[in-house]
Amino acid sequence: MDVSLYHDSLEVFCNSIKKEKPEILELACGPGNITKYLLEKRPDFKILGSDLAPNMIELAKINNPTANFELMDCRAIAGLFQKYDGILCGFGLPYLSKEEAIQFIKDTSQKLNKNGILYISTMEDDNSKSGFKTGSTGDKIYQNFHQADYLSATLKENGFSIIHLERKEYFYNQEDTTDLIIIATK
Repeated sequence: MDVSLYHDSLEVFCNSIKKEKPEILELACGPGNITKYLLEKRPDFKILGSDLAPNMIELAKINNPTANFELMDCRAIAGLFQKYDGILCGFGLPYLSKEEAIQFIKDTSQKLNKNGILYISTMEDDNSKSGFKTGSTGDKIYQNFHQADYLSATLKENGFSIIHLERKEYFYNQEDTTDLIIIATK
């Protein structure tokens, strides 16, 4: 549940949303750790969290009883009818291919209100290095790496202005890792 490494960028997201009682869509919410931090900083956020894993949704509900949660694949947001003041996808992109990540950005541009804020984070490296990685529990999972160049270009092509871009270096799973965080406004 510790998201302290990302407090500064989450603060930027929270502070960039000027509207009171904004509608926030959090995709790939996991157990609700980012949700919890957002609600501590902005209790007025009306958050709908989603994840593809039913057990993550159940944990998120326990950890955040004032937020709403639904089972949903972040690739399915084009089918949503509602628009949001903020969309946050903290580390959902590593589960998306380059093509899916580009489509995801295109879809979010259609689901944000004017002046809406988008927060995306991912592990940054050359996309060609994507592949199966062994996690701390020994499970293998396909890890997609993304690059700032094509993510930034796609954001601009879809009417976004980048207001914050940062990288965080850390050691994860016996490897040096770079996290890329991009916050943009529509």
